[in-house]
Amino acid sequence: MPYDFNTIIPRKGTGCIKFDRRPELDPFWVADMDFASAPEILDALHQRVDHGIFGYAQPHEGLNEAILENLSNRHGSSVPVDHIVHLGGLVPALSLAARAFCSPGEAVMTCTPVYPPFLGVHNDAKARLITVDHAWDGQRWTFDWDAMESAVTEHTKVFLLCNPQNPLGRVFDEAEVTRLAEFCDKHDLVLVSDEIHCDLILDESVTPHQSALRLPEPLRSRTITLFSPSKTWNIAGLGYAFAVIPDDSIRRKFCAARGHTLTEINALSYYAAEAAYRHGEPWRQELLAYLRGNRAAFDTFMAERLPSLKPVSAEATYLCWVDASAHDWKNPAQFLEQEAGLFLSDGAYFNWPQWFRFNIACPRPRMIEGLEKIARAIG
Repeated sequence: MPYDFNTIIPRKGTGCIKFDRRPELDPFWVADMDFASAPEILDALHQRVDHGIFGYAQPHEGLNEAILENLSNRHGSSVPVDHIVHLGGLVPALSLAARAFCSPGEAVMTCTPVYPPFLGVHNDAKARLITVDHAWDGQRWTFDWDAMESAVTEHTKVFLLCNPQNPLGRVFDEAEVTRLAEFCDKHDLVLVSDEIHCDLILDESVTPHQSALRLPEPLRSRTITLFSPSKTWNIAGLGYAFAVIPDDSIRRKFCAARGHTLTEINALSYYAAEAAYRHGEPWRQELLAYLRGNRAAFDTFMAERLPSLKPVSAEATYLCWVDASAHDWKNPAQFLEQEAGLFLSDGAYFNWPQWFRFNIACPRPRMIEGLEKIARAIG
């Protein structure tokens, strides 16, 4: 059936942070979409609401079955159910990993630019942060292996990977993921692979997702692989994710770090996740087709109307990472807030000033309207 990605759904005044945090601005910042979730998910939620009781919940059999089937079909990985750890979100999982494997004064390592919580969760463990910039190899952004070897220390305990990468949009290939896992093995690091955008690859025939779940043993045994239906099916506000942790010792330490700091997962989120994984594939495919169209329109507009701004050619996500260093703006996001009335993600929060991130997951006319505002501001 055809799904509707063209209708503009008013969101202002609904309590969403995207539109209501700065209601005077036109928002293209935080990573949620302006599309209604798949009707199959809405139907599942209606059925659960009709039950009428929302007590403490646990993962039900249907959810576990849907997750295991998805991991098998999408990632070619047969996972025992006891390797799954259900979570209330991806960011808490990053914090748990830091607290589980870092003592105060030890270090978490990651590569930048990267989703801002990657740059803050070390504080939860009173650990240090080591960052290394991704490197341009002439064709794409990849890892700077020499700089990583120079930066890692004997006190480094965790490596945080974002794959597909936010905000660069890279889908790291098998050789890159394997080499990173070998780096972690060499330096005795737990590899935490955040794969929340793995269902938003624009053309998997060209850039297939290489999950950490597919690493060979023993490299896979030191991994924590994180997934969620939240970004793909636009249900981030329901707060659900899960980790796959093959090694018993790592899994026990990870779970023990929860202590009493995390709330219960809400009853509705389990059923939304099950519906996404069981019935959401047709909607996902139409979403990807629409996003490919948006990305093409975005790139064309940039090339023809805004040639001084240089977007990275993305392989995944609906988040466009744009180099504004050709301008003498002290802060590109702040300049475009003041001059164009836009709310964009500031590159400084990703550890790369002079860049900004633009969210294209909205009806195409709305996206073009936002780009027109930039064009008028620049003149």
